[in-house]
Amino acid sequence: QVQLVESGGGLVQTGGSLRLSCASSGRTLSDYPMAWFRQPPGKEREFVARINRTGRTTNYADSVKGRFTISRDNAKNTVSLQMNSLKPEDTAVYYCAADRRYSSSTYFGDYDTWGQGTQVTVSS
Repeated sequence: QVQLVESGGGLVQTGGSLRLSCASSGRTLSDYPMAWFRQPPGKEREFVARINRTGRTTNYADSVKGRFTISRDNAKNTVSLQMNSLKPEDTAVYYCAADRRYSSSTYFGDYDTWGQGTQVTVSS
């Protein structure tokens, strides 16, 4: 069983940086592609970034491309999201998700394994 726990959220000013981490207390994360999603206030959960099992292939939402970097350390069983040049519109609860179905999807409904989320707030 995969149990995911996010950390690293907080309050930051526009232009600042944060690094989110996702760890598993159960099955090793290296078995799965992983993704980050976010849910802004009053909006639907949206795709942010995805990484394959080896870490060699990544893809990003257009809104974060060039500012966010997803990475993984399979030896430490963690996945991270480095967020730079943050904007107020990045304010959301951020979730990591395991792609246990190997769907290669960017749609949140195709994922069934989630962490509890971590709040990121970017002040203007």
